[in-house]
Amino acid sequence: MSPSPSQPATPTRSNSHSHSRSQHHPSTPSRLKHSHAPGSSSQDEPDSPIYETPASRLPPPLYPLNTARRTTPPEDSPNRSSPNASPLRPRHWRTYSTRNCSHPEGESCDHGAFSPKIRPASLRSISSTLDEDSDHGFGGPYRRSHSIAGGPNEISADAVGDTLFGDGRFFSADGGNEIGGAGHKKEQGWSGHWSRWWGGGAGGKKTMSTTRWLAATYGIRNKRSMYLVYYFPFLQWITQYRWAFFTGDLVAALTMASFYLPMALSLASNLGHIPPINGLYSFVFNPLIYALLGSCPQMVVGPEAAGSLLLGTVVKSSINGGVSGDEDDAMNARIAGVVTGMAGAVILIAGLTRLGFLDSVLSRPFLRGFISAIGFVILVDQLIPEMGLNHLAKHVGGVSHGSSLDKIIFLAQHAGDAHRLTCAVAFGSFAIIMVCRELKKRLQSRIPSVAYIPDRFIIVVLSAVLTSIYHWDKQGLEILGDVKSSTGSPFPFRFPFISTHMRHVREAMSTSFLIALLGFFESSVAAKSLGGGEAKKDGLQGMSLSANRELVALGVANVVGGCFMALPAFGGYGRSKVNASTGGRTPMSSILLSLITLFCIVFLLPYFYYLPKAVLSSMISVVAYSLIEEAPHDIYFFFHISAWPELFLMALIFLSTIFYSLPLGIALGIGLSLLSVIRHATKPRIQILGKVPESRDQFENAETSANPVEFVDGCLIVKIPEPLTFANTGDLKGRLRRLELYGTTSAHPALPRVRNPEHNSNIIFDIHGVTGLDGSGTQVLAEIVDSYINRGVRVFFCRCPKEGSKVWKLFEQSGIVERCGGPRHFVRSVDEALRMAEMESLSDLFERNPPGEGGA
Repeated sequence: MSPSPSQPATPTRSNSHSHSRSQHHPSTPSRLKHSHAPGSSSQDEPDSPIYETPASRLPPPLYPLNTARRTTPPEDSPNRSSPNASPLRPRHWRTYSTRNCSHPEGESCDHGAFSPKIRPASLRSISSTLDEDSDHGFGGPYRRSHSIAGGPNEISADAVGDTLFGDGRFFSADGGNEIGGAGHKKEQGWSGHWSRWWGGGAGGKKTMSTTRWLAATYGIRNKRSMYLVYYFPFLQWITQYRWAFFTGDLVAALTMASFYLPMALSLASNLGHIPPINGLYSFVFNPLIYALLGSCPQMVVGPEAAGSLLLGTVVKSSINGGVSGDEDDAMNARIAGVVTGMAGAVILIAGLTRLGFLDSVLSRPFLRGFISAIGFVILVDQLIPEMGLNHLAKHVGGVSHGSSLDKIIFLAQHAGDAHRLTCAVAFGSFAIIMVCRELKKRLQSRIPSVAYIPDRFIIVVLSAVLTSIYHWDKQGLEILGDVKSSTGSPFPFRFPFISTHMRHVREAMSTSFLIALLGFFESSVAAKSLGGGEAKKDGLQGMSLSANRELVALGVANVVGGCFMALPAFGGYGRSKVNASTGGRTPMSSILLSLITLFCIVFLLPYFYYLPKAVLSSMISVVAYSLIEEAPHDIYFFFHISAWPELFLMALIFLSTIFYSLPLGIALGIGLSLLSVIRHATKPRIQILGKVPESRDQFENAETSANPVEFVDGCLIVKIPEPLTFANTGDLKGRLRRLELYGTTSAHPALPRVRNPEHNSNIIFDIHGVTGLDGSGTQVLAEIVDSYINRGVRVFFCRCPKEGSKVWKLFEQSGIVERCGGPRHFVRSVDEALRMAEMESLSDLFERNPPGEGGA
């Protein structure tokens, strides 16, 4: 661990830019940017060609700057009189030494981002090289603000660094003139312009946001309309709409109506236990509102089986509690409106507070186990009406609202009482739909037009016609009957959040939250699969997906739907794929679907009178089967990789839902998923580093490295690869203690010490990954540093955030910097920390054992 002769004995932060640039080591990326950063003068390296390359051999500048600011090298530059100097060369262009690179001059080098070849400065380094007083040169710290016209107002460094692109315009700091960009007009008096924009005066100092600076720089005048178009996407896509899109949108809307309007009737009556017409309301309001606010052009929202079933559990619990009855359609519809409105409010608040990441909270095993359980519950529930046992089930206590196990036992005991005509219609419809579904799946790759065949609509129409002709309703087959609103009005309005509904709010809170979470998860999957319009040449352009805008659109749609007591409606992957495959390319297909549904409610409801309920139940059973059919693939996958915790979670949710109740399965699934997330978030991920043999400055995780590494005597090198917060610092001391005792965090604490204490004389923390730090994490880290210092252990930090950052300020304010030995113990690399530790160890050794008079 001998120090390099070219380095000072005690390197500090002030001389950290004086490293040699004479070597190029592509295999050690942690040293690359230091080995090629030019020094402040040519004395560090006499042959450094900072001003040597002729201008004719330079690439054209990507970001034109004010070259008039410096037309020649500085007066004190040793290269001022060089015959090869470029008099018009901007200061931010640098040439790197190529004497250690084997590639011929002029050819590309594949050594990575810091290979020794001519290249323009990075965006972040431009602002530092623009400063005439900067001593750092290329790669130095950029200035935090950039003054315009010497006025009091400033633009943040992000605004300067991030806007040096496009047409090459830039504003100089010495007059406010617009520079670069062919054909761009130079303008004076920018200080007054900025003052008007920012509202700043001579006595105030305000910072302009990056977005507003960009808008002002590039002449975007209508900033209000810019935000309005972004948050109200209808204004964006309607201006691009062409009549060529209309035919495909209309065909897609008609196809979806033939498939999903009968489905909505069955979801409302069979799963939601509310009047069938309330299911149609979900296709009147929700697709229309999403077309105005949604960011995915081809996604269509509507009611789903899982959400309808969860809503039905709240309605059934209200019936069991005596709040309403099975025949009290008006009260059941109000309860459904409260549940839908609450689910919409939850998801709307999540969108306004930018919680679009919530779709990743629930794990895949939870979702698969829960959705499979819902599919099984729906299949069992629909067997009772499919076998014509509804009236018998109402007279057997606890069956209609019991668990799936109770219903299976009931079906086994009363299978002989099944109504034959009802069974024939139900199971025959189910078989025909399944056969058509399989044929479509097999033929669609060869005959794409087969997707346009409305098989379910044909079955609905044929069953209604046959029932009317042969009077099957007189033979015991239950029919839908009069489809009308519970209040008599076609579109009854009742605001869900009123004082008389508060008791329903308390009962439905947890269920509404789960409906919102599951609905948004399915919607996000569908939106990500379909994508926005930016990648489709024949579709809408410029519509980008946004999880938070999706939350707002779905939330507003369901709040409005709750006012009309509709079922919860979210984006469905299957429905959206039908829309895309049948010609729908814009949100106009959703608007047309809403209009078609409105037409059906106003004019076609009497024709639904003879529709058999058994056919609706068979259509629901097909949906339930689709929820279950993917479970075997996931089970096989998790079994193949021996993911036993995931399999256990799936089995627990599935069995608890079947044998007890749906709310218990929900509670167990969410509880275990949150515990898994918390456990993962609170586990420290510190690593012990070892040096790669025959490398200069390459250190890797000793526990996971594919190659053997060497431990440095007397030093414990610890890498912290993540931000430190209250969540993951609780066990940080214990994990560090294990590294000191065993050299690994995997050893059980019952094991006696196996690592020599002498190897812990110096502790080096690599905190390159600590991009964030809160008060609790700072306190724990300060206690750890104090503990080491009190034990006589030297503490070093390397690759720490720059001075002035939030993390560095917390280090200073908490006393960590002072306790460690000042800023000189905060270095740029592990190798530099090792040299510092060795020099201080030698210094302590000489202080304890001074040489005698004859010792020399």
